[in-house]
Amino acid sequence: MSLHLHWFLPTGGDGRGLVDRHTYASNLTERAGRAPVGRAAAAIRPPDIDYLAQIARAADRLGFEAVLTPTGTWCEDAWLTTAFLARETERLKFLVAFRPGVISPTLAAQMAATYQRATGGRLLLNVVTGGDSTEQARFGDHLDHDSRYGRTDEFLRVVRGAWTGTPFDFEGAHYQVAGAHVPVPPAPTPPIFFGGSSPAAGPVAARHADVYLTWGEPPAQVKEKIDWIRGLAEAEGRRIRFGIRLHTISRDSARQAWREADRLLDDIGEAEVALAQEQLGKSESVGQQRMLALHQGSREKLEIYPNLWAGVGLVRGGAGTALVGSHEEVADRIEEYHALGVDHFVLSGYPHLEEAYWFGEGVRPVLRSRGLVGPLPGRPRLP
Repeated sequence: MSLHLHWFLPTGGDGRGLVDRHTYASNLTERAGRAPVGRAAAAIRPPDIDYLAQIARAADRLGFEAVLTPTGTWCEDAWLTTAFLARETERLKFLVAFRPGVISPTLAAQMAATYQRATGGRLLLNVVTGGDSTEQARFGDHLDHDSRYGRTDEFLRVVRGAWTGTPFDFEGAHYQVAGAHVPVPPAPTPPIFFGGSSPAAGPVAARHADVYLTWGEPPAQVKEKIDWIRGLAEAEGRRIRFGIRLHTISRDSARQAWREADRLLDDIGEAEVALAQEQLGKSESVGQQRMLALHQGSREKLEIYPNLWAGVGLVRGGAGTALVGSHEEVADRIEEYHALGVDHFVLSGYPHLEEAYWFGEGVRPVLRSRGLVGPLPGRPRLP
């Protein structure tokens, strides 16, 4: 099976560094008393629609299938932003992240159906249960970690029930709905991408996910997750595809790529790393704790597997690893993950516009030569 390559939309801001990027919320360095100055300040790119459209159009032309748009109080709303960008692109799909606890499941089903009709079927859904109680509280959500996954389970039952086109009744601990439906079901039904590393997350993924997403751990650990989720899904009578979330730093030579990785950490002090690790250590997310365990807050031995660099996770939450190397080396690692059963690669880089071109013009042709991706799609014909 060919790979599915996806990119990322930085709707909280973009730039040439790992910190001092976000313009819509106080970031860790600001709380530490370090305001953006000099080169860092000049490198910040606000997430205005024109800049995001540049990234989306680049992803479209470079052959990426979709772009992931995050969710949270630190970024722009994913539904609205991507609805604007759908008119700026030709075939690009949008992997819209959203939190089940903040909207009605029937409304979410209706929004997805409307989105599919308005865009010609270009919606993918990334369900984010949430692993940070502080962030969840900003939305008025005060459930504990495991209860949030129980609510997600019920939420997705209602969404899928509403998509059948016939009235759907449901009585659960978190939702009670009567006659939930959308008049015209979405066509095609949006695939559901879902991640979670905790015991509470696994069964929910097995029952509802079309694509299970994991962050970029070494291959042996990724294989353990795949085997775990695949076994749970088979017990439910289902088959699930798998995806991985990674940053990339790909260059014409390995030396150039590693020089760029070093540059990203050059102006980050130990106090900033310590503060970031303290904040991230409070997360309830099992996946986040697994990311932290890869480097344990140390700059030593950040290459935790050949061409897999954990430097991003020193100061940023979420996906904390990057594929670093020559175009051929990055392709090697992608091929290795693919051999484990990973079909979807959700990629990103700093800055996102330039790194999309480095990957699209450097790594993708290598993957194409190995038969792992098809040719670049032709431009759609005008009616």
